[in-house]
Amino acid sequence: MTTITLPGLIDVHTHLRVPGGEHKEDFASGTAAALAGGVTMILGMPNTNPPLTTPDVLAATRRQAQADIRCDVGLYAGASPADIAYLPALAEQATALKIYLNDTFGKLRVEDLPTLMACFQTWPRHKPIAVHAEKQSVAVSIGLAAVYNRPVHIVHVSRREEIELIADAKVQGLPVTCEVAPHHLFMDQTDAARLGPLGDMRPILGTPDDVAALWEHLNSTVDCIATDHAPHTLAEKHSATPPPGVSGLETSLPLMLTAVADNRLSLSRLIELMHTNPRRIFGLPEQPDTQVEVEMTPTVIRNENLFTKCGWTPFDGREVAGRVARVVLRGAVAFENGRVLAQPGNGRLLT
Repeated sequence: MTTITLPGLIDVHTHLRVPGGEHKEDFASGTAAALAGGVTMILGMPNTNPPLTTPDVLAATRRQAQADIRCDVGLYAGASPADIAYLPALAEQATALKIYLNDTFGKLRVEDLPTLMACFQTWPRHKPIAVHAEKQSVAVSIGLAAVYNRPVHIVHVSRREEIELIADAKVQGLPVTCEVAPHHLFMDQTDAARLGPLGDMRPILGTPDDVAALWEHLNSTVDCIATDHAPHTLAEKHSATPPPGVSGLETSLPLMLTAVADNRLSLSRLIELMHTNPRRIFGLPEQPDTQVEVEMTPTVIRNENLFTKCGWTPFDGREVAGRVARVVLRGAVAFENGRVLAQPGNGRLLT
């Protein structure tokens, strides 16, 4: 059995469900799941209830996070037409801004040009802008990056036409980066049909050709692997109106290690996608004396071994090539042999 040592991984796209969704995840459980997956720093999305679009809500959420997080956490501010005047104040507390150009819940979908222009004109240039953009919205995001000459990060790219357009934009020197989620690399629409509501997420799973395109660009166009960890309870998933989304913090690294074992990805490229590039793109701080020890041994993903509060994954029963054995965060053992040792409040809150 081979043991590999990695830097602490960074996931720039998670849904920690605070405030308003604590029955399916909270800061303590979500950061426990992160550590179990070898992730020592995560960024939480703003489409909560209420959303993170006003200084008061963001400040209250940050106070809760400070008390509960086991690893390091930054929070996105959300762009909302109703709350656009708060952007300068939100920027003082948030790590980045999230703009939803496609389907989302609540008041966060942006469809008007004045709001988009305000985001790019008033959000501080030294702080990132991430965009949920699918299909034609990818072209809108690239156009905004060009017009305002500032970086734009496109989240969970899932289609051939999207990744090829982003590749063309990069050839032109436009300041665009992107991420891909493991479920879009390791599943397609046949898995969605097999899994039913447990395989439903946004963007929905693509065709085999879409998946092939993502792999074709993984060593060039793609900048980050990010989970889009979006937990829901099984009761919600099996309801008459199941919400989209799946957990991912604990399965991302084992899946990508399988790609390494299968010679689809080098270990150095995995580190770029899951540590170096996320830290550079989002301007995140170093974590001294932090490392992840991985045992390269065949392991089966099991729901009963998860720390996420929702307690399930669409990858249940899948064999992977490695597992996280030990995580050290700033010199202290945070996870070891299937046990989370870091206590709530041990993590650092980012600005």
